[in-house]
Amino acid sequence: MTRFTRNALAAVLVGGFALQAAAQETLKIGALVTLSGPGAAWGQAMKNAAELAADKVNGAGGLEVAGKKYKVEIVAYDDKYQAGEAVTVANRLVFEDKVKFIIGPTGSAPALAVQPITEKNQVLTVTLGFTNKALAADKPFSFRPVITTLEFAEPQIAWLVKSFGVKKSGGLFPNDESGQVIARDLEAAYRKAGGEMVAKEFFERDRVDFVPLLTRMLARGIDTIELDGNAPGTAGLIAKQARELGFKGKVVRTGGPATAEIIGVAGKEASEGMMVHAVIDAAQPSTRAYMDAYQAKYKVAPNGFSPSFYDFTHMLFEAMRRSGSVADTTKVRLELEKLKDFDGALGKLNWTGKTSYGVDHQLAVPFYIAEIKNGVEVIRARCTVADGCK
Repeated sequence: MTRFTRNALAAVLVGGFALQAAAQETLKIGALVTLSGPGAAWGQAMKNAAELAADKVNGAGGLEVAGKKYKVEIVAYDDKYQAGEAVTVANRLVFEDKVKFIIGPTGSAPALAVQPITEKNQVLTVTLGFTNKALAADKPFSFRPVITTLEFAEPQIAWLVKSFGVKKSGGLFPNDESGQVIARDLEAAYRKAGGEMVAKEFFERDRVDFVPLLTRMLARGIDTIELDGNAPGTAGLIAKQARELGFKGKVVRTGGPATAEIIGVAGKEASEGMMVHAVIDAAQPSTRAYMDAYQAKYKVAPNGFSPSFYDFTHMLFEAMRRSGSVADTTKVRLELEKLKDFDGALGKLNWTGKTSYGVDHQLAVPFYIAEIKNGVEVIRARCTVADGCK
């Protein structure tokens, strides 16, 4: 082979690689999540889940849609669990970064605050916010991959009341949209199960001293403290301070996976015997594989909400493939709604929600009741919304 031939071949190869690189465009997906302050454990879990999903498709050569390959890039911003900051971030993502798909927001108030922007501009969002207002028939671009207190409270509390004879519970809740909605749903669920929520205390999310609130609640003769709706670190503080005050009854977290974070703050002794809502069964192979991948990349165990957002991100990719578009969110949304028995880290996934919200934009996922024993979750009941807890 002559020098001229070698040089010509090299030029062709370099040109081919350049064309291949140019052919792979970038698909930006926003992550409007809480990365600092209360709720940061949830927001980090959401962002990291989306990044892991992006890593998987990028590692396979990119997301192929309509014959074109895309490198997926997650563009993340911190909303600080504040509605005003979420609006600022949403405007940046939509109008500056030009994203058409957003993972988030994390909280209920931020979710409701950004919807006028995202729905008007047909930007598809997927929130963790538990408010029942997050999903509606007139909000076609809003989805949620985790079940909320409205779905799981009744079967879970019915099991707790039957199993432990809970009679009088007291709850501490953040004084925001999430806390108000969760308190309402829990109070109704305890009443229906034959128990009673005799005390409710609301506080600002940055509070760290709960002794006055707990003292008032303990004076009501409660046998159970309910921690649903609290950020993981806050739940740990409440559990720790309750035990320091001498509370010997049950501490229950009906919703929101946060066991590792609670133990980290409260300590093993204060968290021993706590009954917690669990959204994953680590013994399931697909879930275990996700947890291992998460641990390998981020060097910490994933928050339990994380697999739901990983699964949703893959569902979103599949909807893009089927619709043949990464830009037409109406086409993508319609294909997303059609997905059935989707194989995810949590098992087979389907949509539900029409009865409660007027639209099937709520993922139906299994959940569990676990007891913290020696610093780890031990599953005591397996549950579905349809069949209850057994």
